[in-house]
Amino acid sequence: MRLFRMLLVTALTFSAIPAHADSKDVARLTQLLETSKTLTARFSQLTLDGGGTQLQETSGEMALQRPGLFNWHTDAPQEQLMVSDGKKVSLWDPDLEQVTIKTLDQRLTQTPALLLSGDVSKISESFDITAKEAGGVIDFTLKPKTKDTLFDSLRLSFRNGVINDMQLIDSVGQRTNILFTGVKANEAIPASKFQFQIPKGADVIQE
Repeated sequence: MRLFRMLLVTALTFSAIPAHADSKDVARLTQLLETSKTLTARFSQLTLDGGGTQLQETSGEMALQRPGLFNWHTDAPQEQLMVSDGKKVSLWDPDLEQVTIKTLDQRLTQTPALLLSGDVSKISESFDITAKEAGGVIDFTLKPKTKDTLFDSLRLSFRNGVINDMQLIDSVGQRTNILFTGVKANEAIPASKFQFQIPKGADVIQE
């Protein structure tokens, strides 16, 4: 639940500050993200504390379609579902029988996971971006321009032009690593994948 909250809440503290990132790095990241109009993949997620002790391990599947459509489903026994229809983001926690719904605005599209499906044209307004390339792998490190955020850095790694993994590090050194496998780009995805139906009897929180 903590990571989902991070993905949804972090951008609320961002402000539009003039970019300091290397323009070539920004252009390269923008190009790589925009090349994939749709993406589907399995993911495995591992969270470690500052000392390297494992805190949580989960897996699931994700699907996205530009602009702003996103489906992130974590497998049982820690099942959760986050769905964006381009206007609102719904977070479903079946254990709590609770749905949290937020309006999807430009700030939310710049949160770590949602930037994979959102408008990346203004990404440098919220992050300082640097890139490092070796062989067929290019790593982008994104650092928020404000200090009052839930993570200190975000790394996006691409292998042969396709997203491979991402890592978030917070202020106490806790790391969340997400590895994508079976990535498929630019294939048709059913519209229903991005439409969340509120389960009967669910507690609904509008934010």
